Amino acid sequence: MTTLKPTTTFKASVTGNERRAPATTGLTTVGDIAATVTQGPLPFRLTAFDGSAVGPSEGPGLHINNRRALTYVVTAPGDLGLVRAYVSGDIDFVNTHPADPYELLKLMDDGLHLRRPTPSEIKEIVLGLGMKTFVPVPPPPQEATPRWLRTVNGLRHSRKRDSVAISKHYDVSNTFYEYVLGPSMAYTCAVFHSPDDSLEQAQDAKHALVFDKLGLKPGQRLLDVGCGWGSMVRHAAHRGVQALGVTLSRQQAEWGQKAIVEEGLQHLAEIRYLDYRDVREGDFDAVSSIGLTEHIGVKQYPAYFTTLKDKLRPGGRLLNHCITRPDNVSNTHPEAFIDRYVFPDGELTGSGRIITAMQDVGFDVRHSENLREHYALTLRDWCANLRTNWDACVGEVGQGTARVWGLYMAASRLSFERNGIQLHQVLAVKPGEKGNSDVPLRPWWSG
Repeated sequence: MTTLKPTTTFKASVTGNERRAPATTGLTTVGDIAATVTQGPLPFRLTAFDGSAVGPSEGPGLHINNRRALTYVVTAPGDLGLVRAYVSGDIDFVNTHPADPYELLKLMDDGLHLRRPTPSEIKEIVLGLGMKTFVPVPPPPQEATPRWLRTVNGLRHSRKRDSVAISKHYDVSNTFYEYVLGPSMAYTCAVFHSPDDSLEQAQDAKHALVFDKLGLKPGQRLLDVGCGWGSMVRHAAHRGVQALGVTLSRQQAEWGQKAIVEEGLQHLAEIRYLDYRDVREGDFDAVSSIGLTEHIGVKQYPAYFTTLKDKLRPGGRLLNHCITRPDNVSNTHPEAFIDRYVFPDGELTGSGRIITAMQDVGFDVRHSENLREHYALTLRDWCANLRTNWDACVGEVGQGTARVWGLYMAASRLSFERNGIQLHQVLAVKPGEKGNSDVPLRPWWSG
């Protein structure tokens, strides 16, 4: 999965600087400062180490544990400072589990309205906090370097830098992913026939949908690029298809190949630790790309889709499954939290831009659908798994990393629900020499 959320994690609207009655000796408590920078009542409870408190007495809230939390907040732009303080343990969630802070984030999205303080109010805030609070402190170890410093690993979307970025996210711990993803080990949007479907049922339905859209039959050949732990590869092999999966995560490749052997599929399936650009075989009947496009980079789309087209036989089909934006004009880069803590160098754009790129290299696009509500349900279930296995997950990767996952998954769920981001499956065909695509007149899949 790649969840490159374009909206703010700790989201709030921002209004003008309607003036309040100024303090005369500096704003001395965290509660005073919170009341100064917000418009209207706080929708959640905020308490702090200095004994101050604002907001409703019940429901989800935040507790600021120490002055370092304030330093993080005032020295980093947007929500990055809040994330740093939370990941470091300098801010705690109250009455909400760190594995699933969805309800707290929803309260913030609905009712938190920030206002720009006036120059005199800024002066009072500085007096109240003291200048030492504005001296930056190192970020937590879970944070990746800023984009401009990553050039030591090569230019953005060079092979070396892509490999480092993939490893940053996917080589966390196979055991951790087993706890969060469940038996399917599928880290992409599932497909639900009902909200009450189990996660495993929904993931199997997703694999079946991809398989059926591609029109695969026993004896045919599938290339799955960015294959993760090989769930799509194994699904295809169980249905008699020769399947090759490639991934830039060594841990994924090792886990997936072991699973293939355990399931007795080695005569049909293989997973390689390999860049998709280095696959030597060709003339595949189908290519699936499930959750890879987010890592490619928009400027690389022409080369990416050309490579996939070149791997297909004439009449072969491509199913491209990826997170998208709801428009084609927004900035493609993610917010700082996602870029620094979740998916370094990831990029998102709208489905229209993706379809255009596919068409421009010669694909015949046959179908597109938006599954964003399904991704919200998938994230709901991943958060539930994280909560169920919280102590084990913390023991495996540490509290800071576990907090990152709970926060990003809950925030992404909210963004999918509210159309901040989407999930599109686009089906395309490599036409034959005379332009024939050899597909039925109407959709041939169910679900």
